[in-house]
Amino acid sequence: MDYKKTNAPQTTTVHDLVEMAEPTGNIYETVCIIGKRANQISAEMKNDLEKKLQEFATMTDNLEEISENREQIEISRYYEKLPKPTLIATQEYIDNKLAYRNLSKEREEL
Repeated sequence: MDYKKTNAPQTTTVHDLVEMAEPTGNIYETVCIIGKRANQISAEMKNDLEKKLQEFATMTDNLEEISENREQIEISRYYEKLPKPTLIATQEYIDNKLAYRNLSKEREEL
């Protein structure tokens, strides 16, 4: 996933929680949905970063041989400038890009 293409804000914004909770009817459920998606995004971002930084890993642990690598620093800065996973997940929820379901409600309806 290209996180730079998301239209999530870089900084925290204020949202009307009552309006955000309308699809689920429960503010707590809405926060749980956004939180779980934020954890998924965070894990994806971490895996992507680790894969990119593995290219620069050295097999020796000698402190004298460790040097700064410009490409490695640029990759780290790129990930630091990205919106936080919570902001991305919140924007996905607002844009109706998240698919979710409540199994307990589905069981009650049966």
